[in-house]
Amino acid sequence: MKLHNLKPAEGSTHKEKRLGRGEASGKGGTSTKGNKGHQSRSGFKNKMAHEGGQMPIQRRIPKRGFKNPHRVSYKVFNLGQVETLVEKYELKEFSLDNLYINGLISQTDLVKVLGVGEIKTAVTFKVNAASQKAKAAIEAAGGSLEILK
Repeated sequence: MKLHNLKPAEGSTHKEKRLGRGEASGKGGTSTKGNKGHQSRSGFKNKMAHEGGQMPIQRRIPKRGFKNPHRVSYKVFNLGQVETLVEKYELKEFSLDNLYINGLISQTDLVKVLGVGEIKTAVTFKVNAASQKAKAAIEAAGGSLEILK
């Protein structure tokens, strides 16, 4: 076998469809694009979300509400949850680093402690926010609370 003998496999190549080369070709005249209209012209491109004259979905569905760009969302932990997490992971300090290491939060999450439930163990808290009830319960249990900025 030599380079000049190489051919593509039988049936793997097709002849190009030659459009607009006279009536005898069977593809002359309108070049298979139909008669008139935008789609038969050169440079036609269907616009995104075009539904052929039907009212597009982004115009059919009403607009509602808005996204507040200044919203601060916290990953919330109640004191009852904190108690079980401290026992399960044997934590001495309830901090963002410890929570991230144990896979409880992602690296960018902000943590807030709320006062639902009870805490009996004295734990050091280093979190972004805490409710007044949680702060009082933590200090009553002998723990300390540091609010991070």
